[in-house]
Amino acid sequence: MPLDAHASTPTPSERPDALAILTAQDETRVQSLVPIRHGRMDRTPFTFYRGAAAVMAADLAAGPSTDLHTQLCGDAHLSNFGLFKGPDRRLVFDVNDFDETLPGPFEWDVKRLAASITIAGRNNELPQQGIEDATLAAVAEYRSALDRAAEADALSVHYARLEIDQYTAGLDKKARKRKRKAVKKADRKDSIRATAKLTDIVDGRRVIVPDPPLITRVDELLEGERRIELRRFFDRYRSTLPPYRRALLDRYGLVDMAHKVVGVGSVGTRCLIVLMESGDGEPLFLQFKEAGPSVLEAHLGASRHEQAGERVVNGQRLMQATGDIFLGWSRFSSEHNDRSTVDFYFRQLWDGKGGAIVEDMGPKRLRKYAQACGGALALAHARSGDAAMISGYLGDDATFDHALTAFADAYADLNEADHRRHHEAIESGRLAAEFDL
Repeated sequence: MPLDAHASTPTPSERPDALAILTAQDETRVQSLVPIRHGRMDRTPFTFYRGAAAVMAADLAAGPSTDLHTQLCGDAHLSNFGLFKGPDRRLVFDVNDFDETLPGPFEWDVKRLAASITIAGRNNELPQQGIEDATLAAVAEYRSALDRAAEADALSVHYARLEIDQYTAGLDKKARKRKRKAVKKADRKDSIRATAKLTDIVDGRRVIVPDPPLITRVDELLEGERRIELRRFFDRYRSTLPPYRRALLDRYGLVDMAHKVVGVGSVGTRCLIVLMESGDGEPLFLQFKEAGPSVLEAHLGASRHEQAGERVVNGQRLMQATGDIFLGWSRFSSEHNDRSTVDFYFRQLWDGKGGAIVEDMGPKRLRKYAQACGGALALAHARSGDAAMISGYLGDDATFDHALTAFADAYADLNEADHRRHHEAIESGRLAAEFDL
């Protein structure tokens, strides 16, 4: 596959119906929340793109692909990179969303990232040259970082991580001030902060405060036979942790639980937060999030993991430099639920989590941030794929960089057309949408 062939995109007549793909996903979601999903996607072409990973997967599958496979994030857009704390409590910058992870052609992730940069730049009304520079910089850094990884030994690649100081190197005074503010904000996002923000004392007991429809209580799961089902569910999760992590988790007991709407593409999936406390009253907030088939599986084949939560967790462990110590999975089985079994994966709700506000970026910030994302993605691919083979294929000139920049520009046009059709469907009443939620 020649490098310049990566610039091609399917013509509108060759593409599947984007709205049909999105509405098919709605069928398995919590129906009362589906309008929130469409309302969030409708805001801008960029928010639409964030929720349309399944649409792009179909487009990528329709075109030519390499046989150079690695573990894919599956949804490597700009907003799925960010800061979080490693087990050593230092902030690291990396890919942070793995709901769609699956092995596949390395370039699918790079194209998803490149297109998101161009779409974000247009959304921010940046000059065309600034948009192209940012997209080129990201792909060039991906290629350069992969080349460095190909020269390094496997252990060095495994331990490599983008520290916060590397991510912000070379910033001007104003940008350094923004960096300090972002780091301070991320550093404060932990279970103690979540407890202060999301809970209150009611009748002498700490509970998660409802904020419908975004946060809703699930008291029925905490009572009678349902609590027994919940205990079995937690026990299955606990069994996926190594023994020394189980010992730490066992210091905490379940206090309360609620459903919490998150993100754009995830809206409508079952995502719950769990408040736990130690014997001394110290809080631990966990999140367990529904895991279904990856949007890539329809095109690349079923995951080797029968349990979808296990697919997510193992993909994350393969790609990330360092991960959440409570990462695990479980399957909820209930005779009281219309869907008898649902797969989930677990992680901490907040653990130093911080993300850039892409919508606020000018040309220089977008270029710098996109470059960091390209480097992080390259390291993630190098941990699970053959960096030397991919690097050798990409070569040492900018042919691939320019091809993907052209692809991103053409794909942004397709995305804008899909966004218009989505908006028209909402305006006509064919799609229900709720806004400002």
